[in-house]
Amino acid sequence: MPTEYFTLANVRFEGQVVGYLAGRPIRETATDGGGLRYRFVGVAARNAAGGPDVQSLRKGEWIVQPGLVYASIDDAPASIAPADRAA
Repeated sequence: MPTEYFTLANVRFEGQVVGYLAGRPIRETATDGGGLRYRFVGVAARNAAGGPDVQSLRKGEWIVQPGLVYASIDDAPASIAPADRAA
């Protein structure tokens, strides 16, 4: 399954810095282009090929580059599929 289907793009980061990855700050929340909000929940697991392991994501979790996982805070409309949320 393509990683792009599970990746949020065009996000705005907000809130407190909760950590750092590769010297870059990790913010506690992110908002996508549609205005839906997400909270930081961890770093994406890697698969055998070294890419993000999308199989390990739980319902409502999305990858934000460079490999962070954010979980939905707002309820997304049921008609929006993961592929529709990626850029």
